[in-house]
Amino acid sequence: MNDIPLNERIIFALDFSEPEKAKEWVEKLDGKIKFFKVGLQLFLAGWWPVIDHIVGRGNKVMVDLKFFDIPETVNLAVQQLKNKKVTFATIHGNDPIIKAAVKHKNGLKILAVTVLTSFDESDMMDMGFTGTVEDLVLMRSKKAIDLGCDGVVSSAKEAGKLRSNIRQNFVIVTPGIRPGANIDEIKDDDQKRVATAKEAIRNGADYVVIGRPISTSLDPLSTVADIQREIEAALAEKAGQS
Repeated sequence: MNDIPLNERIIFALDFSEPEKAKEWVEKLDGKIKFFKVGLQLFLAGWWPVIDHIVGRGNKVMVDLKFFDIPETVNLAVQQLKNKKVTFATIHGNDPIIKAAVKHKNGLKILAVTVLTSFDESDMMDMGFTGTVEDLVLMRSKKAIDLGCDGVVSSAKEAGKLRSNIRQNFVIVTPGIRPGANIDEIKDDDQKRVATAKEAIRNGADYVVIGRPISTSLDPLSTVADIQREIEAALAEKAGQS
């Protein structure tokens, strides 16, 4: 998707427990970033007023609650997002859950979470899965897109394989984004399948979800600008290859 504005490519993760702090970050980044993620922590702390505040300023919202329950409950949960001007919502689940989630989208885009970026091959083995993370992500993505999901959440490591193996038009949102050349040396990180923004976009991601690298930066706006330059470079590389 080459028509996505640069200031929407980064989805800033509002991973805060205080709604007022989240609002301050929306206002601080406003204009530079126009897409924000509201996860479980912030949603429970601030509920709908936080989302209303974000969209009221002309921004987009990804509601990352990863709905997973019996199909009817998931269907009713998705319907609660109606008229909230939410752009993306995330779900987990098997075929009946996915079908229930996409039944009443009302313009909302449903994204299937494939394998959390905090998981790696050792976690797969612990849970009794055979094969690789990449294989599982591809299998789940194919099924989700076939059942009506608008896209998936996956790490940059799998994005390339998804693009080359799934022919439908769909969105890839990639979390686990970390800046810098020494990305493999990062310690004490709860994300295991990480990548730079440039790598993610080059591999086929449409959006990158970034939180702490921006919120803990001494100069957040400069960090945003650096990441956006990475994204521009990746898009230019892809355009040159097409």
